[in-house]
Amino acid sequence: MHLNFFDFNVNRWTISIALTALAAGIVSCQPQTPTATAPETTPAPGAAAPGGTVSISGAGASFPAPLYQRWFAEFNKQNPNIQISYQSVGSGAGINQFLAQTVDFGATDAPLTEQERQKFPAERGQPIQIPMTGGALVFAYNLPGVDNLRLSRQAYCGIVQGDIKTWNDPQISQANPGVNLPNTPISFIHRSDGSGTTFVFTNHLEAACPQWQAGAAKSVSWPTGLGARGNEGVTAQVQQTQGAVGYVEFAYARENQLQMATIENRAGNYIAPEPGSAALAIENAEVPEDFALTVPDPQGEQAYPIVGLTWLLLYQQYDNPAKAQALKNVVEWALSDEGDKYAEELGYLPLPDDVTKRVIAALDAMKVAQGQ
Repeated sequence: MHLNFFDFNVNRWTISIALTALAAGIVSCQPQTPTATAPETTPAPGAAAPGGTVSISGAGASFPAPLYQRWFAEFNKQNPNIQISYQSVGSGAGINQFLAQTVDFGATDAPLTEQERQKFPAERGQPIQIPMTGGALVFAYNLPGVDNLRLSRQAYCGIVQGDIKTWNDPQISQANPGVNLPNTPISFIHRSDGSGTTFVFTNHLEAACPQWQAGAAKSVSWPTGLGARGNEGVTAQVQQTQGAVGYVEFAYARENQLQMATIENRAGNYIAPEPGSAALAIENAEVPEDFALTVPDPQGEQAYPIVGLTWLLLYQQYDNPAKAQALKNVVEWALSDEGDKYAEELGYLPLPDDVTKRVIAALDAMKVAQGQ
């Protein structure tokens, strides 16, 4: 049995993101992408590839990278012959590498588009797109002395559209009575790379902000702000810039002790970002056959309003039976009770039991090329 979907025991996660590495993700620099590569070890008896190590590579979304890194490291401790590396390069780059067959799996926070599916290599069968976890996107900000900032929809829409330019703007002050907001310029930090996090964020903006004109996609033309690469880069830029605000995944903001705004949801309630309120956003949601569930503006009274899933991308056809079996094994382990505890610890959302069963069943579509 999985843990109750709402029974979160959120402890501080042990993966730290060094500020120097984060700063390397800012748009003006070349990013240093974190890699989860397990150490070389002697293969265990009964290994998936007798007499050798199975090496698996993946690339994509930065949103789930801390969790994937933890999962793969913990899985390797139990299966030392299976080495899994993961590059946090953003959803857009991850999809491109997956389609180019330069990795064994991709990762994305935005479901595959029809155009991307048409580029899928025919010799690989069909793409298998499976959700692994979910999480909240937060407005992380840097305003010393302002610890409980509340942002109305009108306020945060105005910030991302460039209409609200200082922190003491009346549209922000109105929701923060008694708070001494400074006359500091607002520096909005957004993603510069093709990003599934941006896909989730702009889908919400399109639903929640009547004046939003930039659309919803992995990359958009931002009307204001400064770009940075990855959740890592946005986190670093917010840390370094007084008056900054940017959108990042909850786990990055919490681990780096960034201030997080409480924001107004569709029902008009102000909701703090945390796993319990994020889980309410996808409660009872109908997950389609291809698992491409999006919740741009959840209706729940107490639901946090900006929440997304993240997917692994697998090939239907693999030419290495040991690699195909190892991928099945790691997915099943990650979605088990044991994997769930790491998701909860880091502030992510374990999948509901019924969705997990469907994901495991979808793995049966994976095959090994004939003649191998």
